[in-house]
Amino acid sequence: MLEKCKTAQERWGGVHQLVDHWLEQRQALLVSFRVLNDACDAEMETPTKQYIDDFSQLLMDYVSSGHFTVYPQLAKEAEAFDDKQALTLSERLLERLEMSTELVLAFDEDYDTPASCERNLNRLPAWIERLTKGLGERFALEDELIARLHDANTPAAE
Repeated sequence: MLEKCKTAQERWGGVHQLVDHWLEQRQALLVSFRVLNDACDAEMETPTKQYIDDFSQLLMDYVSSGHFTVYPQLAKEAEAFDDKQALTLSERLLERLEMSTELVLAFDEDYDTPASCERNLNRLPAWIERLTKGLGERFALEDELIARLHDANTPAAE
């Protein structure tokens, strides 16, 4: 029995580390978002292309990590535990996450080149507001996904 737990811990401990790293990426994203938001709020400061690029890169990295690494790994874990209810919930949550992914891609497209950034700079405060709402919803959905797919299936230590 201890050997089985050890194997499970080795197997799913990697998922835990993956989720931890991803949440660290989220924290870095939030710090960058705050810097960008503060620059938008400052009366004498105009957000630079560099602020926008730094934020956008972290945003794209975070969303990509979720879609291509974390979500699939969480689904594999639920499959291994034969947690059909979690997999059904996962599908529903992933569909809802798609809306915020489209929002992120649209933001990136609006600010990807110096010319488009300059052309859209006056729209940045509205983008910040939309992203605040969209990312807040995204993080809540992702937290629910983690709780259901990973935390519920993590073997208890003995």
